[in-house]
Amino acid sequence: MTAITLTVNGQSVNAEVTPRTHLADFLREHLLLTGTHIGCEHGICGACTVAIDGEIARSCITYAAACDGADIRTIEGYDDDALMGRLRKAFSEAHALQCGYCTPGMLIAARDLIRRKGGLSAAEIRTEMSGNLCRCTGYMGIVSAISKVMAERAALDVSSLTVREAGLGPAPGPAASKIEPAHEVALPSSLPGSGRVRNAIETARTSRIASSRTELAKKPRRIKVEVGAIEEVAGVTRLTQSFLLEHPRDAVWHLMADIDAVAKCMPGMKIDGPVRDGRATGRMEIALGPIKASFAGEGTVATFPAEFRQVITGKGGDRRSGSSASGEVAYRLRRVAEAAGVEITRVDVELSYSLTGPLAQFSRSNLVRDFVTRIGESFAQNIDAALASPAGAEIAPARLRLGSMVWRLALDRLLASVRRLFHR
Repeated sequence: MTAITLTVNGQSVNAEVTPRTHLADFLREHLLLTGTHIGCEHGICGACTVAIDGEIARSCITYAAACDGADIRTIEGYDDDALMGRLRKAFSEAHALQCGYCTPGMLIAARDLIRRKGGLSAAEIRTEMSGNLCRCTGYMGIVSAISKVMAERAALDVSSLTVREAGLGPAPGPAASKIEPAHEVALPSSLPGSGRVRNAIETARTSRIASSRTELAKKPRRIKVEVGAIEEVAGVTRLTQSFLLEHPRDAVWHLMADIDAVAKCMPGMKIDGPVRDGRATGRMEIALGPIKASFAGEGTVATFPAEFRQVITGKGGDRRSGSSASGEVAYRLRRVAEAAGVEITRVDVELSYSLTGPLAQFSRSNLVRDFVTRIGESFAQNIDAALASPAGAEIAPARLRLGSMVWRLALDRLLASVRRLFHR
C-alpha cells in the first residue's frame, strides 16, 4: 500500500492505495464521488475527465499514487463556479445531453476550452472537443451550447481562470511536496529531477509532433477524377479525365512538362534515360491477376508551352504474349480561381490506346477500362504529392498497387449492383 495526501474539491484527503489503483476508481469507490464516470477505461472516451492541478486529464489511466500532493477537481467541485454554472444552463437549453453519461467529462472539457480560447467556429469547437465522445446527441446541441457560452466569454471574466495552478499534470509521484501555484507551464525547479522530467516531456512531445507531420506528409490526398464517356472506334479506345490540383498552373506545368517527372508519377511507367530530340525509350509494366505484360518501346513528346499542353505518343510490344500496344496521352492545364482568389489548376487529359494480339480481347473488357480509370486516379494523386513535396526533393517512382485497385473495382461493382437492385 502507498500512503498519499491530495486535495479533492478543496478538501484534504489522506489515504492508502495500491500502486495500481486508478484515480477514477479511487474517486468513485474510496471517496464516493460518482460524478466521475468510467467508460472505455482506455483514456479515449473522455467520460472520466477531471482537473489535476488545473489541467484536464483522464482519471481512468492516471494512477492515484502518481497524484500524491496534487489538487484534484471533479464535476462535484464546480457547484460554485460561474462558468460551469453557465455551461450547465446552456447544455440544458440546447438539449446537449440525453443519457447524461458523457456529460460530466464533457462539461469539464468544455469549461477548459472556453477558459483557454474564444471566438472559435462550430467546426473548430468540434475539433477541440473531439477527445470527448457521445453516443446519444449527435453533438449538435453540445456544439451549440459551447458556442453560445463562448460568445459570452468576455462577460464571464474568464481571465481569472486562465492562470495555471501548477505544472504539467499531477505531482511527480509519492512523497512529492505540495506544488505552489505558478503562472507558467513548467515544473518547479525545486523538485528533484524536475529538469529531467521536463526535458523528457518536451522531447516526447516534439518527437510525437514530428512523427505526426511525417505521417501526414506521406499520406496522399484523395483527388477526385471526373471520367468522360469511354468510346471505342476502329479498335481504339478513347476516354477523357479531368481533375483539380490545389497548386498554381505555372507550378503544375513546371512538373508536367518534365517527361521524366511525369513518368515517375504514372504507375507502371519507366523511362530509360533522358529525352533526346523529343524522343524517349521506356516500358509500361502491367500485372493484372494472371496476366502480366511489359510493353517496351519508344515514344515522342510534343510540348506547347504557350498553350500549357503536352502530347505523348508511344508504341511497343510484349514479348511474353506477342501483343503490341500503341497509345497517346494529351493533357492541357487550365487556370481556375476559387472564390477566395486562390489559384488552382484543372488538368484535362485525353487518352487513347489500342492493343493487338492475344491481349486484344482482354483489352475490350470493362475491367480493363475501369483499370485505366484507376490508373488516372493514381496519377493525379501522385502529381499532387510531388507538387506538395519540398523544392528539389527527389520524386520516387510510383508503384502500381494492383491489389488495392482490384479490390476497389470489386467494391465499386458490388455497390453499383446494390444501387441498381434498390432502384428497381
